[in-house]
Amino acid sequence: MLKRWICCLCIVGSLATLVAQTENSPNTMAGKTWLEGGGENAYEASPPLPYAGVREADIMWEKRVWRVIDTREKINLTFRHPEFALFSVLAEGLAAGELSAYSPEDDRFNERVSSEEIFNKLNKSDTVTVIDPVTGDYSTQIVTNDFDPERIKRWRVQEVWYFDTRYSQMKVRIIGIAPLVETTISDGNGELSFESPIFWINYAEARPWLAQHTAIIPGNDHSRTSWEDLFAMRRFDSYVYQENDMRGRRLEDYLSGTDLLLESKKIDRTIQNKEMDMWSY
Repeated sequence: MLKRWICCLCIVGSLATLVAQTENSPNTMAGKTWLEGGGENAYEASPPLPYAGVREADIMWEKRVWRVIDTREKINLTFRHPEFALFSVLAEGLAAGELSAYSPEDDRFNERVSSEEIFNKLNKSDTVTVIDPVTGDYSTQIVTNDFDPERIKRWRVQEVWYFDTRYSQMKVRIIGIAPLVETTISDGNGELSFESPIFWINYAEARPWLAQHTAIIPGNDHSRTSWEDLFAMRRFDSYVYQENDMRGRRLEDYLSGTDLLLESKKIDRTIQNKEMDMWSY
């Protein structure tokens, strides 16, 4: 009889311990991959690889260009993934204080802007009238409309191509990235739409943060990479819209239509051919 009571007490004690553990950890599947019984995909972040050493004396030739990445192209759909969009990654970094934003008019990163200033511009506040269903009284409330990342259709990328005589190779280094948003304003003659950057991000500063966040590669859910790796491997399509020339003009300032597209491709082709031309010097 005594043994039965002891067994019952042990069972009751085990059940109480199990219930207590369950109550203390109500979200036991959070962060677990599907291999561990959870619902997350398996991906392990790693720090970015350091840049290869380069001396200014070894740079024989360099060219600074500005590109546009159109996220509506099939190869660039990664940029607008509903869960892992690049803009959401940058916005999270700005809100956490892990990233610094620079003025949209300053692509040389001389003027910083606060994250509060950016979010105040993006998240519009409107005043609406509300009717109390009980009393019928009218009152006003301020409603904040959060910015929709789907509005980011294109990105600007600033980069420098250079020929490194130490390795006898043409290399590229991304300098900055900027999300573009389309804005429509009304004037006396109608509506005017234009595209402008929201802010600039210094890519060298952002590499550690981008290396911690996932970028989805289409076609294979297990083939995941970080945003830093995606840029390093240049798994995106883009076109040149400006080069660093004597007048500082954009291509659209003096070209249009087919001529603009052909000139953009010509700049790309010139950069690629420059590596072979160097061997003739």
